[in-house]
Amino acid sequence: MTESNLSTQKREKFSNRFTFVLASVGGAIGLGNIWKFPYVVGKYGGAAFIVIYLIALLFVAVPILISEFAIGRKTNASYPTALKTLFPKSKWYLLGIIGVISLTLTLSFYSGVAGWTVAYIFKSATSQYSGMEINKIGEVFGKFIGNPIESIFWMFVMMIITTFIVSKGVKKGIEKICNVLLPLLFILILILGIKSITLDGASKGLEFYLKPDFSQLSTEAVLAAIGQAFFSLGVGAGNLVIYGSYLDKKKTIGSSGILVALGDTLAALLFGFIIFPAAFAYNIEAGMGPPLVFITLPAIFSQMKFGMVFATTFFVLLFFACLTSTICIMEAIVGYLVDEFKLTRNKATWITAGIICFLGIFMMLSFSSMSDFLIFGRTIFDFTNDILVSILLLPIGGLLMLYLIGWKLKPKNMIEEINFGKGIKISKYYYYTVKYIAPIAIIAMLLQMVGILK
Repeated sequence: MTESNLSTQKREKFSNRFTFVLASVGGAIGLGNIWKFPYVVGKYGGAAFIVIYLIALLFVAVPILISEFAIGRKTNASYPTALKTLFPKSKWYLLGIIGVISLTLTLSFYSGVAGWTVAYIFKSATSQYSGMEINKIGEVFGKFIGNPIESIFWMFVMMIITTFIVSKGVKKGIEKICNVLLPLLFILILILGIKSITLDGASKGLEFYLKPDFSQLSTEAVLAAIGQAFFSLGVGAGNLVIYGSYLDKKKTIGSSGILVALGDTLAALLFGFIIFPAAFAYNIEAGMGPPLVFITLPAIFSQMKFGMVFATTFFVLLFFACLTSTICIMEAIVGYLVDEFKLTRNKATWITAGIICFLGIFMMLSFSSMSDFLIFGRTIFDFTNDILVSILLLPIGGLLMLYLIGWKLKPKNMIEEINFGKGIKISKYYYYTVKYIAPIAIIAMLLQMVGILK
């Protein structure tokens, strides 16, 4: 195959369904599974919240996930090109362009944070924070991200690794790396989880994490579950359309979609078994966001016997999770450039890398020399992540995708594609979730996120 085999005539395919599911699970598993999911589970009622989350996953996130796969498989194209095929002589392809912009912005800040995980592999392996108290570890992290040369360097390292893999194509790059990294990722999660739950005092953390507390199940909790399900799978920008375009028609898409959702959820749940037992065992508060991963957990590891070994293992695990996500996001952007501009894969990949690195520099500088440059009171990084992508582009993109499938194209036109092959048939489930349930839930989530609904 040539470098340009992303074209619809000579498009690469995943070798089998298993590799497709592994790659898609890898694309879904990311930092949100690690520093947010366990925290919101504990905050909103433990096992009681998990039940609501699973319902939200099934009726809100999975229908969008299945839609993305179906759009890709039906058209053999990236998201914008697919919309041109499905809605000829219309402007709806612009939704795909917005999706590509959203993914570009996402990768520009995500690659920077992913680069931090690479740096902390080396910091842990060389015991740079061994034996330190949590406030000192916080100073180490603050000094690290406040050093523009260091933070930009590690972002470049992450992008070079990602770019090299994506440039190799589906079978020689994405498939090969995901076949190795995903099993290793789950093995490392299990090793660290077992270590964490066997610590003295870990039982209190398990109780906090898993004991149902139905008094916490408020409207806020339900909307939080919808938001977490939505963002955990990473749907809305159409990035998984590209993986769908590499999928054969031997089995139904419903079967694959459910497997991807289950794999992502399992990873998120297992991360909780690492975080909460350890946090309670060492009497350290487990918040969410970067401080959890780069301050709280290192503080816990620094107090453990052989703690730096476990810390290094954890950051290797985190690097794997980030890498499979950056690969998925970059592949969607590259697929668009190849499909629309007929570039070779290699050229499209390096052009994408250049754009991401350019934007990523400003994201990293927002922690140092550009920290005083604010947009609506937020740094460039926070505004892009919290407002532009999380509140505007992803949810609205997902809502418009549901409108296109549910009302413009009609669900029955996609159901045949979704149910083609052997496996689970989901006609009625897909029809009602895409047309009614998922859009209403996303609208409620959006209202809550902008502060209209309390």
